[in-house]
Amino acid sequence: MFDVQFARRQMIEQQVRAWDVFDLRVLEALQDVPREEFVPAAYRDLAFADTGIPIGHGQAMLPPKLEGRLLQALAVQPDDQALEVGTGTGFFAACLGRLARSVRTVDLFPEFVAGATAALGRCGARNVTPAVFDAMQLAEREAYDVIALTGSLPVYDARFERALKVGGRLFVAVGSGPMLEARRVTRTGTDEWRRESLFETGMAPLIHAPEPPRFVF
Repeated sequence: MFDVQFARRQMIEQQVRAWDVFDLRVLEALQDVPREEFVPAAYRDLAFADTGIPIGHGQAMLPPKLEGRLLQALAVQPDDQALEVGTGTGFFAACLGRLARSVRTVDLFPEFVAGATAALGRCGARNVTPAVFDAMQLAEREAYDVIALTGSLPVYDARFERALKVGGRLFVAVGSGPMLEARRVTRTGTDEWRRESLFETGMAPLIHAPEPPRFVF
């Protein structure tokens, strides 16, 4: 019989901690949010595996260790207002909701938003608000303390850093190759940002994100 609690502990100890995620609040969020409730039924046995789980439309849940690394990089505080781009099944948004005061999570696909809304409701994540929205149309300024992009940008787009409050943090993976540069961008002033390279990772691009120019010879 599948032991969910044992599998969850193994995920935390052998995957998340092993990838240098030691923030106790992050580990508790990943431990407490029932990941199995957010995984498509056909892949329930892989809920805690070290892999991206297909969810439809060519998209996948991020591996647990990447979710942990991402949450740790954002240093989410209890009073933070957060934005997640790429709702998917809603699991990452639920984890953000354990750490922040409120979370807005957006996705292009209505069925993702509907499924996530249901799963978030079952888990009592009442401070998370999903919505159907194309993030490449984002025009807000100085609105969020934390922004997490769970899809990559082939070409960096400054609209997301402009949506940070002063002191706010953005996580984004940038590039068009198989391995992308994960970055943390911190808004340090009205017109100042600090950009740090964190690690290399793989991540599907955001739909409608600009592509790099193609050279024709």
